[in-house]
Amino acid sequence: MESKIKRKNKSWLIIIGSLIFLSGIGLITYDYLSNKQIDNKENKMLEEFYEIEEEIESIEEPQVIEEVKEQVKVNYIAVLKIPKIGLERGLVDPNSYLNNVNYNLEWLDGSSMPDEEKGNVIIAGHSGSSRISYFRKLDRLVLVDDIYIIYNGKTYNYKVADIYDIDKTGTAEIVKEKNTTTLTLITCRHGTSKQIVIVAKLQS
Repeated sequence: MESKIKRKNKSWLIIIGSLIFLSGIGLITYDYLSNKQIDNKENKMLEEFYEIEEEIESIEEPQVIEEVKEQVKVNYIAVLKIPKIGLERGLVDPNSYLNNVNYNLEWLDGSSMPDEEKGNVIIAGHSGSSRISYFRKLDRLVLVDDIYIIYNGKTYNYKVADIYDIDKTGTAEIVKEKNTTTLTLITCRHGTSKQIVIVAKLQS
């Protein structure tokens, strides 16, 4: 009788273990397919962005550019490219709800747009290991590395001019030379209470 109970208990343990294993496999598969679907959508948006950029490259009137974009319904207004770390990421309108580090790279409040002379484009992103950690390799950049922003039919080339750390307090102190046009990238230094700030200068 006792051995029959033990066999019965063992059978239940095997069934429960199998169910837990199958549930785990199901969750991993769902997560993979879900991420794949998002990746495909984002790649399509990048393709659409580049198509419209080619179309507006020769257009000079801002109003005409906006009309063309409205017709095509482009979701990205710019693309940030950092060849050294293999980053190519679309940027949404600063007023979009998707302009948030929990969804994408984020234009921070007070950021200039790339075509503003002597302005400072400020973009933040997550580091770490999650899917949205688009700045996970940002700490690999060194002085004079190239960074590009494609915006309104033009490619803006920046070179890294300064790299420094700040305390993670919710605000960031940005050091910028007065008469320069710059790009500032900000992310957390993973595993620390610091943030890394990278300042790059626009090349003429």
